[in-house]
Amino acid sequence: MKKLFKNEWLNIILIVIIIAMILPQTRTPIAIVFNKLIASNPSVTDVEERPQIESYNWILEDRFKNEVDFSQFKGKVILINYWATWCPPCIAEMPSLEEVYQDYKDRVVFLFISGEDLETSQGFMNAKGYDMPVYRMKTNYPDPLEGYKLPTSYLIDKYGRIVIKKEGAADWNSKGFRNTLEELLED
Repeated sequence: MKKLFKNEWLNIILIVIIIAMILPQTRTPIAIVFNKLIASNPSVTDVEERPQIESYNWILEDRFKNEVDFSQFKGKVILINYWATWCPPCIAEMPSLEEVYQDYKDRVVFLFISGEDLETSQGFMNAKGYDMPVYRMKTNYPDPLEGYKLPTSYLIDKYGRIVIKKEGAADWNSKGFRNTLEELLED
């Protein structure tokens, strides 16, 4: 009898989880929490395997509809994050990105790029209380900075080499990532 009772509770819990994942109003929050739980530290690419940005010829648009020339960031440490307001892994990593942004915004270039209209992406940032700058692409990204999977992030050193390429949610506020930033800024 005890074994039967345990199995019934297990079945009930499983059914509740399945129903919660089916309902639109609970699916996204559950997916965000799940992505936060599985977010890993972004790993650094070995020095000899770091791809080089082929060109800095790229035009972005900021939230004020001003054109931003990517070439003005040449020689700086840059963090690029492709994201969307509807993307649970993107939303899951935003709090850690905001913390890093607040601590490094004067020393690192942060480019949060969304394919959505700027009103939507900036509205999301405002609603969440984030200060991170949002952009849209006006021209195609330079190789190899593709952002087809969301989220995809790149950490680029002062020499245009990709130190980190991370697809999926990450814990950007980790000690390891902050140490990597400090090393790149000292270089």
